[in-house]
Amino acid sequence: MEQPSLFTLTLTVSELNRCVKDAVEQHPLLQGVWVKGEISNLSRPSSGHLYFTLKDPASAVKCVIWKTNAMRLRTPLQNGQAVEVHGTVSVYERDGIYQIYVDAVRLSGEGWLYQEFMRLKTRLEAAGLFDEERKRPLPQMPQRIGIVTSPTGAALQDMLNTLTHRYRLADVFLAPTPVQGDDAPPAIVRALQMLAALIG
Repeated sequence: MEQPSLFTLTLTVSELNRCVKDAVEQHPLLQGVWVKGEISNLSRPSSGHLYFTLKDPASAVKCVIWKTNAMRLRTPLQNGQAVEVHGTVSVYERDGIYQIYVDAVRLSGEGWLYQEFMRLKTRLEAAGLFDEERKRPLPQMPQRIGIVTSPTGAALQDMLNTLTHRYRLADVFLAPTPVQGDDAPPAIVRALQMLAALIG
């Protein structure tokens, strides 16, 4: 019987993810690698495992530290920390994403993104934008809530889910805008201006 060629073979999604996982796990460089970056989106669920994103100015990768390894950490992890993590790279088959399964972490100073944040905060403070007289009181029970974000991003769904479960009384207005890239800053300003005109 003639064997099917690569061009006629059809894989299921599960089979594809398994092939990718096998290929990644067979790469010797990825089965004991140090990767440096900055911690963000750190999560500590009740399971005791740690989940976070490791970022540099251009890219990001998801990381997992299982409970047994998390208990051996000498320094508590925090968002904004610059670290070097050691572990193995694999693919989480269910979602088709690759991540680092971390078994050791060493600190490497203050993260680049955190430094940029602090520099921006210092500039805004110097301009008086955080002065008390500029602050306006927030209503205890707002009737209208405006959201400025990408209409297709996970952040929007997170906010809508939270509002659905905790506070259904408010009318929600979306000002769609890109939130990444060079065009994002002026687009976000326009979205804020649109919201201000719409709901005050």
